[in-house]
Amino acid sequence: MIDALGQPRRVLVLGGTSDIALATVAAWSARGAIDVVLAARPGSRRTEAADQVRAWGSTATELDFDALDTASHPALIEHVAAGGDIDVVLVAFGVLGDEEAAWHDHDAAVWHAQVNYVGAVSVGVPLAAQLTKQGHGVIVAISSVAGERVRRSNFVYGSSKAGMDGFYLGLGEALRGTGASVLVVRPGFVKTKMSEGREPAPLSVSADEVAAAILKGVHEGSDLIWVPMPMRAVMSALRHVPRPVFRRLPL
Repeated sequence: MIDALGQPRRVLVLGGTSDIALATVAAWSARGAIDVVLAARPGSRRTEAADQVRAWGSTATELDFDALDTASHPALIEHVAAGGDIDVVLVAFGVLGDEEAAWHDHDAAVWHAQVNYVGAVSVGVPLAAQLTKQGHGVIVAISSVAGERVRRSNFVYGSSKAGMDGFYLGLGEALRGTGASVLVVRPGFVKTKMSEGREPAPLSVSADEVAAAILKGVHEGSDLIWVPMPMRAVMSALRHVPRPVFRRLPL
């Protein structure tokens, strides 16, 4: 279970090569060794991630995970749970891709929707069942401010994140009283491998800054956090901008 200082003993990372997820695992490992399950597609990136976790003093187990293979997700969660209770789950997988190509290319658009939304829902349902059975545990869903008000510049990605965000907010409400909970994380532009080559936006943050916010949110039992915090005010203002004005903004 998560102790009084917010330290978990066992963490499942869905999207085990995510920079944000690994920064979060590193931050917890700095406080004490934890048992980490890295679920991702097999390959050198996953192996390197597992080696990193071990170098931080924690244990690492590698499991095959494909967001598109939804039929395999319930069995994967069951397999992980057979090794012990899951204290925290980081739902950290997602795709960004080419924003313009995404709405011109049928396969690209469907890919965004299937990974970012369908895959997230597919793991969320068995995770909720397992954590309810345990009577404790936190699902940390790494969303994005892109889903708060979908912009023309990346509306395929943004709409998929909006769906994912809404699902996990609702799941958190459904889990109230069970002992299990959900923390939705809405970062702005994060400087990671996923965003490499893109011009950083205002209020950009590092993976370490998102990780610090996640640790604080888990410890405090939050259900929604913004990273950085001022992004909440920015997006609140943008949410109320009339559409004719909004479409003229350089977003």
